[in-house]
Amino acid sequence: MENNKNIALVVGATGITGSNLAQELISQGWTTYGISRNTNTNIERLIPVKADLLDVQSLETALENISPTHIFFTTWMRNDTEEENIRVNSALIRNLLNVLSPKKSVKHVALVTGLKHYLGPFEAYAKEGKLPETPVREEQPRLPLPNFYYAQEDEVYSASERDGFTWSIHRPHTVIGYAVGNAMNMGTTLAVNASICKETGNKFIWPGSAAQWNGISDVTDARILAKQLVWASTSEEAKNKAFNISNGDVFRWKWLWKRLADWFEIEAVGFENEIKPLEKEMQNNHEIWKTIAEKYGLIENNLDRLSSAWHTDLDLGRPLEVMTDMSNSRKSGFLEYQNTEESFIDLFKKLKQENLIP
Repeated sequence: MENNKNIALVVGATGITGSNLAQELISQGWTTYGISRNTNTNIERLIPVKADLLDVQSLETALENISPTHIFFTTWMRNDTEEENIRVNSALIRNLLNVLSPKKSVKHVALVTGLKHYLGPFEAYAKEGKLPETPVREEQPRLPLPNFYYAQEDEVYSASERDGFTWSIHRPHTVIGYAVGNAMNMGTTLAVNASICKETGNKFIWPGSAAQWNGISDVTDARILAKQLVWASTSEEAKNKAFNISNGDVFRWKWLWKRLADWFEIEAVGFENEIKPLEKEMQNNHEIWKTIAEKYGLIENNLDRLSSAWHTDLDLGRPLEVMTDMSNSRKSGFLEYQNTEESFIDLFKKLKQENLIP
């Protein structure tokens, strides 16, 4: 049943977070628009909106007849330096909210960032000497480092004061879910690597640090993130707050790694004295993947469209264990839970079903 009171505009509806959010909103009866530069999506009842968020005129034209009540920012653009990340990604938010401001239709804006809020930007990602206390908590102060997440938040806060809408900030830890062509996609990256290992007879080698291998960790299923986003946008208790979001369980990679390998029926190898970056291992696998794709009739033979080894290396190579405190959500009434092993297995099954891995 259509919910005409709630009109959602999902920014980045083709990504892991945005596509899962769009499906959740639609399942709850929201009128849902998905804005992106690429409108290719198979989500039924999602209304595509093609626009360039860095081009104000493009936005004004695309949104002329759309008056959303809820905005969900689920995307960002990767640049070479953090200064460029700040300039570009703050403009994405500022331009959209400026274009929509005269309509006075927006009631709530939700922004998805992540744990780099606590760990620092990519250039200084959880480096020795700057390690935060874990579990990370929302009240921890900003780091004295340039960070595009902070710039994005400030754009939301500023527009909120001007236009009177409420806001929520969502900080997931390593989003696991289905999407193709995403810049930060650990689950699919590991699935592709495991598929290559199986085809070549190689072992499934842990690429990360000893701290990550032995320490406690958590991740965020895109489906539970979607549920939190909808909950926060419609709950009085969640207005104008920042929330960490993870599955609600914890694990050690030394336990989970073998279970992931077992699903692919390959041999797992744990941490052995040094970090073995996945990006280095996979950089010569483009032709191998093309051969695998042709052999099994896969629909995507471009390794770079599926794998984001650089981001997986950042996550798994950190020199400390990282997990999130969920107290803000729990106290405010968000009680959803997702088993992490099932998050990965569900994704692997989906990738196989969609003919993306053998």
